Order: sequence, then C-alpha cells, then structure tokens
Amino acid sequence: MTPAAPLPLLLLCLLSGRRLRGEPGQGAGTWARFARLPYPEDELFLYDTFPAGFLWGAGSAAYQAEGGWRQDGKGASVWDTFAHRAAPAGGDVASDSYNNLFRDTEGLRHLGVSHYRFSLSWARLLPNGTAPPSPAGLAHYGRLLARLRQLGVQPVVTLYHWDLPQRLQDAYGGWASPALAELFRDYAELCFRHFGGQVRYWLTMDNPYVVAWHGYATGWLPPGVKGGPPLGYRAAHNLLRAHAKVWHLYNDRFRPSQGGQLSIALSSHWITPQTMTEQDIQECQKSLDFVLGWFAKPIFIDGDYPESMKSNLSSLLPEFSDAEKKYIKGTADFFALSFGATLSFQLLDSQMKFHQLESLSLRQLLYWISCEYNKPKIFIVENSWFVSGSTKRDDAKYIYYLKKFIMETLKAIRYDEVDVFGYTVWSLMDGFEWHRGYSIRRGLFYVDFQSHDKKFLPKSSALFYQKLIERNGFPPLPENQPIDGKFPCDFAWGIVDNYIQVDTTPTQFLDTNVYMWDVHHTKKLIKVEGVATPKRKHHCVDFAAIRLQISLLQEIHVTHFHFSLKWSLILPLGNLSQINHRFLHYYQCFVSELLRVNITPVVALWQPMAENQGLPVVLAKDGAWENPETVQAFVEYAKLCFKSLGHHVKFWITMNEPYGGNLTYSAGHNLLKAHAKAWHLYDKEFRRSQKGKISIALQADWVEPACPFSKNDQEVADRVLEFDIGWFAEPIFGNGDYPQVMREWLHQRNSIDLYNFHLPYFSEEEKKLIQGSFDFLALSHYTTVLVDWEKEDALRYDHYLEVQMIKDITWLTSPSRAAVVPWGLRKILKWVKSKYGDVPIYITANGIDDDQNMVQDKLRVYYIQNYINEALKAYTLDNVNLRGYFVYSFNDRTAPKYGLYRYIANQYEPKPSMKHYREIIDNNGFPSSETPDRLCPEMLVLCPECNLFQTRKSLLAFISFIFFAFIVTVFFIIYYSRRVERRCK
Repeated sequence: MTPAAPLPLLLLCLLSGRRLRGEPGQGAGTWARFARLPYPEDELFLYDTFPAGFLWGAGSAAYQAEGGWRQDGKGASVWDTFAHRAAPAGGDVASDSYNNLFRDTEGLRHLGVSHYRFSLSWARLLPNGTAPPSPAGLAHYGRLLARLRQLGVQPVVTLYHWDLPQRLQDAYGGWASPALAELFRDYAELCFRHFGGQVRYWLTMDNPYVVAWHGYATGWLPPGVKGGPPLGYRAAHNLLRAHAKVWHLYNDRFRPSQGGQLSIALSSHWITPQTMTEQDIQECQKSLDFVLGWFAKPIFIDGDYPESMKSNLSSLLPEFSDAEKKYIKGTADFFALSFGATLSFQLLDSQMKFHQLESLSLRQLLYWISCEYNKPKIFIVENSWFVSGSTKRDDAKYIYYLKKFIMETLKAIRYDEVDVFGYTVWSLMDGFEWHRGYSIRRGLFYVDFQSHDKKFLPKSSALFYQKLIERNGFPPLPENQPIDGKFPCDFAWGIVDNYIQVDTTPTQFLDTNVYMWDVHHTKKLIKVEGVATPKRKHHCVDFAAIRLQISLLQEIHVTHFHFSLKWSLILPLGNLSQINHRFLHYYQCFVSELLRVNITPVVALWQPMAENQGLPVVLAKDGAWENPETVQAFVEYAKLCFKSLGHHVKFWITMNEPYGGNLTYSAGHNLLKAHAKAWHLYDKEFRRSQKGKISIALQADWVEPACPFSKNDQEVADRVLEFDIGWFAEPIFGNGDYPQVMREWLHQRNSIDLYNFHLPYFSEEEKKLIQGSFDFLALSHYTTVLVDWEKEDALRYDHYLEVQMIKDITWLTSPSRAAVVPWGLRKILKWVKSKYGDVPIYITANGIDDDQNMVQDKLRVYYIQNYINEALKAYTLDNVNLRGYFVYSFNDRTAPKYGLYRYIANQYEPKPSMKHYREIIDNNGFPSSETPDRLCPEMLVLCPECNLFQTRKSLLAFISFIFFAFIVTVFFIIYYSRRVERRCK
C-alpha cells in the first residue's frame, strides 16, 4: 500500500491556484502556485513509491552509441559529415553498440528496466535516405528487438534522432524542404512494416527545437546551415508536417493490427521569473511557448502556434492552413518529454529566456505541461545530467541529479496529480555527446573508449538506479521515521552564545553625587557641589545587562548555558602582569547569577575567532599557537579563571571548536598540550574543592561517502573524519597519539608531491599527559557533507586530501547553503561511540542560519525538532551515552541569523523556534500517550497541595497581608465608632 502524502501539503496543492482545465495559458498559474507551497515541508525529500505498473527504462541514440559508421553499407548522416569536419573521431565508433548488442542488453537485464528507448538509424536502414532498404540494417534491429523480447523489455523506438541521411540534405536541403515530410513518411512506413509488431511505443522524432533552430537557424549543429530565424521556423514547420503524416499513417494503417501508441519527443527547459510580477511571469510563459509550445501547442491543442509567437514574430512564422491545423491537432497518443542536459543550460538559445532565470525544476515543468495541455499522460523519455569525461565509475554528481529528478517526478504524481506513467534515464551507456563530444559522460555504464573492445562496466549510478527500480521509488525506511520517548531526568538542555555581551556600565545606584531637581526653570537635575553620599560596594545586581540576558534564558527554560570567555579582555597582555579585574568581576557576577536561577554555566576558556585567533594581541603577534610559550600562557590564564570562577562553574571547556582548517600541525600540537596541561592543573589543584568537570569541544560534522556502493568513497570519508575530528580526538580520547591514517597519508603525500606537511611527534611523557585528559566529550555538529574520490569540480576539490566535495541537491538547505541532514547527527554519535567507547557526550552546539523573517524560522523549527529526535534515537536505540544538547545560538546580536532571539532596535524578540525548543525541554523529549511517565527527583511531590502552596507562596502571603490589614481596619473602625457613640451619650 502506498503511503499517503502529508495531509496539509495535499490540501494546499489541491486548493492553491486554479484547477487544471487544460486550456492554453493555464500554465501561467504555475509560478504563483509553487511560490505559495508550505515551507519547508514542500522541499523535504518525499519517501514514497510510484504507482503500480510505472515504467522504468534507459535510453540511447543511434549516432551516440552505435558506431560502425561505414559498416555493412551504412550511409553517411549529417552528423557524420559535421563531426568529421569538427573532430575526426566523432561518432564513428562511439560505444560500438552495433557490434556489442548482447553486451548492451545484458546491461538492461542487470538494471531490471521495463523498457529501452533507442533510435533507428535512417541512414543504416536506407543508406541513400530512400529505398531500397539495407538488409544488414533490417537484420541488426530485428536482432535487437528479438533480444529485448527475450528479456521482457519493452522497446520504445525513435524513428529520427537528429541523424538525417546526408544524401537528403544534399539533394533537398534537408528539413528546409517540404519534400522531406513525404520521404519521412516512407521511411516510417518501412519501419512500421518490419518492426511494428514488436513495438508498443513509437516516437517520430527527438527534440525538433534543436533540429530546426540549431540545425537551420544558428548552424551550431548539423547540418550547420546558418539560415537565421526564417529558415529555422520553416524547418520546424516541415518537421511538424512530417510528424503529423507519420501519426496518421500509423493510426490509419498500422494501429488496428499492431495496437501501439505514437508521439513525438519534445524537449524543454524550465524558467523562473526574476521577480514575482505579472510581467516577468508572462515573460516566463513566453519562453516556454517559444521552445516547447512551438511544437506542443499545434499537436496537443489546436494545430497552430502559440499566440505569443504569432504576435511577436509576425511574418517570420509560417502559417498553417485550416486543413493543416486539423491534420496536426491531436497527433500524439501521450506527451513524450525530454528534460535535462541536452537542452537545459546547453542548447537553449539565450534570447529565448526573455531575461528570466533558467532552472532545473522538473516538477514545475510537469505541472505546467499538465495545466497547459489538458492533463495529458506524460512519458519522460529522456532525463539526467552529466559528469566530467574524466570521471570513471563513481559518478556521484550524476546520482544526485538523478535522485532529484526522480523525486520531483514522484512529487508531481503524488502532490500535484500529474499523470506521469514512465521514466527514462539518459543514457544506458557513455557515448558521443553531440556538440560536447567525449568531454562529458551521461551513461549508467562506463565505456572505456580507449580499449579495443570498449570495456563496459556498471557505474555507481547503475547500482543506484537498479535499487530504485527494485523498490519502485523511495519507500519510507524505519530509520527515517521519528520516534517517541524521553531523555533521562538529568539531561542537560542548553543554549550557546559564542561570547556574552560584556557591559560593565555602572548603574545610577553607584553614583555618590547628590542632585537637586530644578522644578521652576530648567526642569533638570542639578548636581550639588561639595556634597556626596558614602560609597558602597559593587553588587552583581548593578549590571543591568546581566539581568536582561538571564531573564531571556529563563524564558527558554534551559538548564545549562554555554559561552566562551575572552582571554584578551581578562589578560590584555596575555599574562598575569595586567589583570582586568572589572571584566573578571563581570564574569563572576554572570555565572553566579546563572546559578541563582538554577542555570548551570558551561564556560569555554578559548574559542578561535577571526580577530587575533581569539588570543591577546601580544600572543597573536608572537606566533600565536605556533609558539610553545603560548602553552604556558594558556595554563596561567586557565589557573586564574579556575581560581576566580571555579566555585560557580561546574563545566569547563578548555578549547571550543579548534578548527583544523585554520591551524598548522605544529599549532595543533601545542594546542593539544595546552589543553592537557590545563586539564591536569584542574584535576590536581581544583577538582576536589570545586567538584567540576573539564574537557575539550570539537566540531564534528558528519562525512558521508557520496557513492554508498564505493569502497574508494568510504576510504575518503574515513580519511576526512580522521583529519577533521581524529586529529584532536584520538590523542585525548584514544591512544595519546595522532590517528595512523593521518601519519600514513601525510608520509605518502610528502614523498610523492614533495609537500612539507610535518606532523609532529609526542614524547612518551606527552602521550601520557594528553591521553585521558577529559571528563566528557563535547561536540558541535551543524551539517553533513558528501565526499567522493573522483575529481569532478575543481572549485570544490581538495588536492591535499584528494577529496571531491559533492552536494546532494535533494537535501534541504539554509540561506547560507548549509545542508539540513538530521540523520548525520545520529551517525556521528555512533561513530564517536565506536571509536572512543562509552564516553559521556554533550552536543554543545547544533544550529542553522535563517534569513531573518518569521516565515523562514520554520526551517529552524524543523531543524531543532528533527536533530533532537535523531539525538533521541542515538540515546534510545544505539545506547550512546548522551548527556546533553545545546542549541546554537542564543540571539542574533552575537551570532547573526542563528539566534532563537531576534535583535532589533536594542530589543530581543523570541522567534517561533525558541518557543518550540522550550516545549521540547518542558516535555524532556517527545513523549507520546504510550510513553510511561517518569518522575524525576525534582518532580517528586508527596503533597500536591503543599506543592501548590510553594508555587503560590508570594501570592498567598500578599493575600494574607491584605486580609490581616482588612481585619485590623475593621476592628479600629468599630472600636472608634463605639467610643464616639459613648461620648455623645
């Protein structure tokens, strides 16, 4: 049974915009409709399956794959001529499918597809473009169809995929001539007669826009005629006539006996408006009219061109007679759509964008087609993206585009009620990619073009597609479902602020001067000279900034607050020669006031920052962490903080998120020693009296192999995790030394590339000092990244680690493009446990940015909800020793765009995400009606009435006072009334 789509989303999809009526121009409502869909729900990945009987296939084109260009009497095509002129190799051999029929069909069997789209080579069947046919050509396609029938794979056959016989171009001028329509009909009749009994789906031609516009107007593609717009529109006119002739031929003479269906493969881009104005939306509509509507409207609506084309092109656009309109109208049994790398961002003429923005939204295009053309049955006959020609078998980028397009198709079916009945990946194998030659690859199977036998191997994308076909989509997985449950009673619920606002401005109560109010003249306070009140001690309540920050924290109901001290404020010179007691007193007041309201301070001694690396200026200029003397300076600073603040601080962080990307190996070496020395200092001199805990906080984003089936990608992911996290974690939580992966990799890189990246060595004494210098493991987690070993994008390739960063474009992302991947948190927690055992773990920072408006804060609500739920899974299902969770961040003033509080005009405003987080805290997780009540120690109340008294103590005292005053007042009134009465008597 297919899971239902989320009800709110379905209702909105059904109610928003006008109902699908299928009249020309109804597609114009698409942009407004999709702008109103609920965020972020509509952008989430849809885990669901396709309808039963959905067709899954792969495709290829004759010139791209067959090769054998002169074999068995084949005639030359316009692409043979054009490619030989531009690049001698061309498609002469290509994938050599002509000689490897069994190899190709084994690939189909491996995938488990239901159909295979391929094209017939007109020049192979009719070497001169007209009779007589080639027996070898007929036999070749006969063998292919027989093999497909043997495998149970439906053929989807294209009659013409751009490879017009050169003889017809030379003799008639190709599609510029009206004579081609009749010749195309004769060719189609030959194919129907010989192969029609085995073919259910026919396509007359592929992408007539490219053939007409770039073949005869711009001359970018074969036959390379630069005839300008007039010739391009005339060629399109003839292509439409030819298609209609073939449809009527099939409908009248072959459909009754063969029972097949026939259409034309139309390609399109998608376009989005620069602004959501009526004018820009109309320009988007016009763009689709000029590319897709040019051919679709005559066939699916009324036999004539779109009104926007006729009004803009006037005499340039040929006209159909009324008889021709009737003849062309309705000449398709389904809508065959091609979408992807052939046209989008490649062969779309920039003038046809009409100053709007090209996009890759297949879902919106499907909805537009459904609205514009009377809800036709849609067959996606070509779709995918591409990878670099140097990429071999781990084609991660291709996988994630494929995943995006298929998921969008599923949403179009489930959410938008678009009638899509089949999907075709392009292509089955690597081949000659038209104007881009062999510089890109689009196949599910890798073809080694340099090998004699054209070695043919499945890529990671083939494995991905095979699994997808087996499951008929993306069925919901148990690990993707949220769980109910609660965290333990002593779970730490916290929030983070990188640096608290230190405002030491004294209040008016510390002013010893005496003032007099001039009520008659200036109306101002006038200082009385020579008069002063006695001075008093500074009190923590004198700092108004502290009261405000703590009141905001109380609103959230957190139990812990994590912030970093500023070393440079406390010790401006980096040593004890100058201590800023004013700032130190401020920090003392802050942590004591936190404790007073039952909020536990979690204090970091050092956090890297852009300015001087978070160090005092003197230390930063003197080598920063590269200088071993900084280690001892840090220890002295730590000792001062422990002495001054330690009685109020029970959780210390030595270093908060030391980021390896900004540190050399020698700096990291010193940083680790500084941490260990500070830990041992606390352990020996302060722990017994202060009873606190101390550790280090590491940034720990999850690293996922881009190709889940690739051992190479898994090795890369492991390498990155060790360099990102293990660099600091392994010496402290592991064996006291750096990860072996780091040492081996750096040795290899230094020997091969003559790098000089030296990873220092610890002495045995230092190893003992560092190993075990923790009381818990604190980690910050924000996102998940994908890594691949194949170099695809130079801008996102790390040559040092030989890592390609990849994006899963189906992932929800923030305005800063950070990926929202909740399951990554659970994976990193499991990884830490597997590496370092049952160490207590605190997630000391977890958050996402927003775009500063109320609507987008829904992203943070989603983020908090789902990341905490993954944390609960790690605690409940994986037995991770998780002790606490902290949201990043407290407010936008100190961490712009990340806060639970918005900061506007010196005012803090709670965002919806703050209230949502508070609700989770109050529930201690995600309890359900079945979740057993767990009474925490502080919740145990022997007498409910007593508890009510405690919570209403102030109110009851006030009421008692009023009541007492009332009784006394009544008593005196009665008493004195009687005395007056006696006197009167």
